Amino acid sequence: MQRLGPPDSHHLDAAVGWLGLDCAAEARTELDLISPARQQHPAVLEARWTLCAREKHWAEALEIARAELAGAPDDCAGWLHRAYALRRVPAGGLPQAWEALLPAAEKFPREPVIAYNLSCYACQMQQLDNARQWLRRAMKAGGKDAIRKMALADDDLQPLWAEIREL
Repeated sequence: MQRLGPPDSHHLDAAVGWLGLDCAAEARTELDLISPARQQHPAVLEARWTLCAREKHWAEALEIARAELAGAPDDCAGWLHRAYALRRVPAGGLPQAWEALLPAAEKFPREPVIAYNLSCYACQMQQLDNARQWLRRAMKAGGKDAIRKMALADDDLQPLWAEIREL
């Protein structure tokens, strides 16, 4: 992957800063100033996906995630972003997100967020045994206490909260 150099790197840094301040319009302006040749750079796509997710522009987020995945299939971000957007686009949903993310669990067995998200999807599809298995896998990969804390704050896993509190 080619490095993002100035001035594009400055625009990207500014965009990320604006995103951190929750200033979407300013972030988009900075991202649009990045040269056309660098618009498909993974870091630029990541920032664009984050912007779309903040604005709940899920169709655009899905297209960006597909570009992320095509450009960097060995980076789990594109896999996660595609599933997250698929869950939310009008023609999508939990089963589509599940099917999109499931192959990533095999490709990235030590990535806790993949197992965690699969647990959330399974739980919301009323597959509680499956959700428990994926949550255990997420805890093994990401640390029991950290994942437990995250799970107890996640409405997707609410049906399992009583069990999770006992872990």
